[in-house]
This record gives sequence, C-alpha cells and structure tokens, in this order.
Amino acid sequence: MGAFSLIKQYISYFFKAKGLHSLHSPFVFDLAKNVLNDHQKYPEYELLLKQRKRLLNNRNLIETVDFGTKAGNKEFATYRERVQKLTKQRSHSVRCNQLLFRISRFYRPQFVLEFGTATGLGTAALAIGNPDAKVITLEGCASIAHIASGSFERLDITNIEIVIGNFNTVLSDVINRFPKLDMVFFDGNHQKIPTLNYFHHCLTKSHDESVFVFDDIHWSDDMNEAWNEIQQHEAVTVTIDLFQFGLVFFNKGLSKQHFVLKK
Repeated sequence: MGAFSLIKQYISYFFKAKGLHSLHSPFVFDLAKNVLNDHQKYPEYELLLKQRKRLLNNRNLIETVDFGTKAGNKEFATYRERVQKLTKQRSHSVRCNQLLFRISRFYRPQFVLEFGTATGLGTAALAIGNPDAKVITLEGCASIAHIASGSFERLDITNIEIVIGNFNTVLSDVINRFPKLDMVFFDGNHQKIPTLNYFHHCLTKSHDESVFVFDDIHWSDDMNEAWNEIQQHEAVTVTIDLFQFGLVFFNKGLSKQHFVLKK
C-alpha cells in the first residue's frame, strides 16, 4: 500500500473513530476510560524513553536477518544496519509503547507471547506493565535479539525470555509451553497469510479473558484483509480498531461488535 492509500485509510479511520462518551458498551467504555484515556505520567514511561534514546544514539553496525516482508519471495534476507536505524524503523512510537504498557497494566496478563522482539522496547513495555507476567518473545535475528537482551538488562527486567528462530519453526514448541495465552502481541510478519496462521495457532490457548493485539492492521491491503478475517472469526466477540493497533477479545458474555476508537 502506498503512502496515499495509507492516508486515505487514516482519514476513513479518523471520521469513524468514536470518543469515550459515545460508547454504550460497558466493557469497551471501561477500556477507553482506563487505558486509552489514561493520561497519568507513569515513572515507567521515563525508563522506556531513556532506553529508547540510548538505542537511537547507538551507531554500531550489525548483521540482520529478516524472515518477513523485507525477504520478499525469498525465505529470508540479510543486510547490515546500524542499531539507531533499526530502532527508528522497527520500534513503535513512544505513544504506542506507552499504550502497550497501559494495556498490560490494566489486564494484568500472566502469560504473554510476542511476535517480533526488534530492539525490545515494546517487549519491555509489556513486561513492566505486569512484572509478574511470564513473557516469551520471538525474534528471527540473533543479533537483534542480542540488542534487545541488552535493553532488558539495562532496564533490570527479568520476566522476559527471547526465543530466536524462524517463527514457523519455533512457534508450535513455544505455544505448547504455555498453559494459556492471556495476551499476544502480533508484530513480527506484516503479511496476511503468516498473520492468520499465527492467529489460528494462538487461538488454541486463548480463553474468555484473552486479549490479542495486532500491529499495523491498515499497513497494507494484505493486512486489511487479515484484520477483516480476524474480526469475522467465530471465536472473536469484540474488536477495537485504533488504526495502528487492533485489539481482539473473546469474552463469550459479550455480543459480537466492532469498534473504531480514538487513542
């Protein structure tokens, strides 16, 4: 999807997005009030921001491997990149990482799986949102995983485990290590078929209180199609479109509804 198409998607989102006081679902109102509209300045924000600045000042050149969109039709692609550029390209915005922290803080997930560690800022946000959580994050590139591991050490985070390898190879074993999945963050391969495959794998350990978070749901036509299919899945009850992120819930006590909200 080109830049113009993405702008059109955002304009459509902007005019559809509802605010807090137009919501009639108590479940979604609670989320909007306590997560999306939570403007408190948490001390954890400053920790994440300082580590982000360290990474943006890191000019070390590393060899990277990409099994996702940059690989194109190949199984993987390799290239050399500076850490600061990787951080700019692969890390979420400060606001998005803060939102991940608040989602984790609000739902208190015990078992968390993340696809795509990158430099570890999003992973760190999830982990410090609930320090009692067990977080496993999947990263295809060992050298990038090493950078992320350094971030976790610098932030004194001890509840994260990085599993390195092609997601298609390691995913089944990793999922089998979880008794359940309370939260999953899908941020590793922004293509339709892999995204849907990962979603269906994770469904096997989902439950009524699970929350799945999808990144870049409008990033391409492919991802739009994946998001639409996920919304329609019979196991899904409530979905929330935040433009950057899509939130998916499975609570059988809720009627099937799709919301577009301001964040």
